[in-house]
Amino acid sequence: MTYTAPLADMRFIVHDLGELARVHALPGFEETTPDLVDAVLEEAGKFGASVLAPLNEVGDRQHSVFENGVVRTPDGFKEAYDQFVQSGWNSVPFNPEYGGQGLPWLVATAVSEVWNAANMAFGLCPMLTQASVELLDSYGTDTLKRTFLPKLVEGTWTGTMNLTEPQAGSDLARVRTKAIPDNGAYRIVGQKIFITWGEHDMAENIVHMVLARLPDAPDGVRGLSLFLVPKFMPNPDGSCGVRNDLRCISIEHKLGIRASPTAVMSFGDDGGAVGYLIGEENHGLEHMFLMMNNARLAVGLEGVGIGDRAYQLAHAYAMGRVQARLTGSADPDPVTIIHHPDVQRMLLTMKSQVEAARALAYFVAASLDVSRHYPEEGVRAHHDGLVALLTPVVKAWSTDVGIEVADLGIQVHGGMGYIEESGAPQHLRDARIASIYEGTNGIQANDLVGRKVARNGGATARDLIALMRELDGPLGQSANEHLRVIRRELSRAIDELEAATVWVVQTNPKDPRAVAMGAYYYLRLMGTVAGGWMLARSAVTALRKLSEADGDPNFLHGKVLTARFFADHLLVRSEGLKRALIGGGWLLQDFVPEDHL
Repeated sequence: MTYTAPLADMRFIVHDLGELARVHALPGFEETTPDLVDAVLEEAGKFGASVLAPLNEVGDRQHSVFENGVVRTPDGFKEAYDQFVQSGWNSVPFNPEYGGQGLPWLVATAVSEVWNAANMAFGLCPMLTQASVELLDSYGTDTLKRTFLPKLVEGTWTGTMNLTEPQAGSDLARVRTKAIPDNGAYRIVGQKIFITWGEHDMAENIVHMVLARLPDAPDGVRGLSLFLVPKFMPNPDGSCGVRNDLRCISIEHKLGIRASPTAVMSFGDDGGAVGYLIGEENHGLEHMFLMMNNARLAVGLEGVGIGDRAYQLAHAYAMGRVQARLTGSADPDPVTIIHHPDVQRMLLTMKSQVEAARALAYFVAASLDVSRHYPEEGVRAHHDGLVALLTPVVKAWSTDVGIEVADLGIQVHGGMGYIEESGAPQHLRDARIASIYEGTNGIQANDLVGRKVARNGGATARDLIALMRELDGPLGQSANEHLRVIRRELSRAIDELEAATVWVVQTNPKDPRAVAMGAYYYLRLMGTVAGGWMLARSAVTALRKLSEADGDPNFLHGKVLTARFFADHLLVRSEGLKRALIGGGWLLQDFVPEDHL
């Protein structure tokens, strides 16, 4: 099945929901006009559909292959990456000083969705390079920036993130990789696992961002430093020089994203790989959080992209598959299954969640632009708080949505969905990793309740809730029946989120384990309510445009119905999520893992 970028919905969010208006007013983005953004999205859609999407099944079938220390990517991947770089797609959001196009993260986020939907395994490579550029631009020395940023921004060199090790997992306090000072640089010795695109044949050089420990470093995460370790040492003219002392010793055999090589990397087998300190000694994890948060937002887009691709496939199948007569009809002739109520329920569940997650991700991306470029510090700080609060939500809720939607996509296909040739299984297999990437969704939930809500007394969460409540006026001013129901359900759901937030803030200081037991429910609650809020905004805007005869009436009416479906079928989950959060702590009193599991 071919992929088509959802340009109508992308443009609706960017233009009609006002996200571009927020960004266009910022210093430095005055030339980011609606026409320019439309042109970028149009071309991204073409590239995704014509170049990347046809390779998705090829990559799944062929895999990346590791032989004699070399990783070969599937047929067509290197050529596609060359086109990607030559077309300038890698440089969209970056500093023009280093060859970037200087476009806002709002635009880069929309473009990134296309890569993930068209070919998630491919999209992981530029995603990690993008995060590497962010990190180096913020914490690198001037020399490191001049040496590495132009190539990374261009994409001729790619970046990776080297965090965990066999004995560490997500517990980075147990990282053992050593960094030994050596004449102004460092010698890196150790092994890293799960390094996405850690070795491959698509780029001239690979630049690894590596967490390691200095000889006199304190124990735990406070003793970690961050180092840039290139595969090839750069020559003064910017070309690749001698091979550094690092190598890939194997790649993993995975459930999905099989074209993306996940490497086990060994550093320093012959004395130590040359590395360069990024930022301050013993502040490596703090610096790495910039890269990790960039990647977390990008992984959330993977959930959106895979979800949309799975929805498109299921929708096309339902439009063509003829089976059984229409429920309640006297006509014995069979109809296409898109007319059957349960299939409609599944498709609307898929569609509404993908559109809600997309709108929330774009909202956070625009807020990120505001947090970095707005002239007034207070406004920047406010939006920075919203971005910090919602980053784990976008990552975790959106990736859960991607898995649920891909699973429903198989169900819509029925028995054919269990057959690989249908294409539906690959979407579920590919989507499954996203809830594990960049800190599992349980870790994201703990981060949300502990650091982002409880630590500041729920202040930022209350700001978000107040922002949501501002929509009550526009919803209440309409006599439209759909908006009336949406308003009622959204208001109830916001009340549940507010009550849950109060409970988290009050309970965490005295019983953090009880809060941790329900943290995942709180994250799901915030994602569901925020998604309902996004779709309610969409419904208000769509009805206004319908009244003004401004736009495609079928599309606009569909936005209203999708928001109503979400309110009736998904927002109603909010009460159960709040109750599970508050009522689940008793388990800790009576439960003994060794006895009861």
